[in-house]
Amino acid sequence: MASHLTQHTRTTTTFTTISKHKPLSTTPKSHMTIGVLAFQGSFNEHIAALRRIGVKGVEIRKPEQLENVAALIIPGGESTTMAKLAEFHNMFPPLREFVKTGKPVWGTCAGLIFLANKAFGQKAGGQELVGGLDCTVHRNFFGSQIQSFEAEVPVPLLADQEGGPGSFRCVFIRAPAILEVGPEVEVLAEVPVPSNSVFNTNLAAYNQEANLAPIDKVVVAVKQGNLLGTAFHPELTADSRWHSYFVKMVNDLEATSGSIVKADMNALQEPKIELPIYLP
Repeated sequence: MASHLTQHTRTTTTFTTISKHKPLSTTPKSHMTIGVLAFQGSFNEHIAALRRIGVKGVEIRKPEQLENVAALIIPGGESTTMAKLAEFHNMFPPLREFVKTGKPVWGTCAGLIFLANKAFGQKAGGQELVGGLDCTVHRNFFGSQIQSFEAEVPVPLLADQEGGPGSFRCVFIRAPAILEVGPEVEVLAEVPVPSNSVFNTNLAAYNQEANLAPIDKVVVAVKQGNLLGTAFHPELTADSRWHSYFVKMVNDLEATSGSIVKADMNALQEPKIELPIYLP
């Protein structure tokens, strides 16, 4: 990969617009509603990103609210805190049922941990998982808050479907990484792990415990059926292509089931910039 994993300081307010989307077919004006789990974390940023592409996002805090949405985003945040709040509100059973319905679910950062079948590097006592993604996630692979960084990550499938650059500027904040994936999981993005980095120590520890051969990269974005997972935070950038990709997953479900109203994909034009990209 051309870019290196480098630390960053989140102090600048430089804005970037991605406008090179492929031509999109005309669809009916959207009545689609996408839920965003709103116990903690970056749920407001996801709702703002959906708004920029013409899709309504609503906060989800109660089980009955899941009945009124076409898809669900589980945002980034502090995964242990989110899990405790979800358990307090008895959300784990309905979240698992929602996954089983086949409606699209996207987990970002902490949300990715929620969707994984297995999590490594848990705190004492661990945390409850929703599951569904056939993968093993290292809960805090990329270190602490001060080790947060940004990297230009190749995303060939995303660029092929959504246009724009062949890479995506990924924001990693206390981020997890996917260390193993099952045979039905499609890998959408990977990053290298430099041999002299603290991340390599985490990787070596896992490889030894899991009895795996050494590897020099980790997976940071996957798709399996109706489930999408990213270890980074697309909602903290002005590049809406991951949100567009997710909305198209919902539209694809409509094409096969006829049960979901399509979104207005013509809204994917020059967006109104609301969120910054933080440069290193």
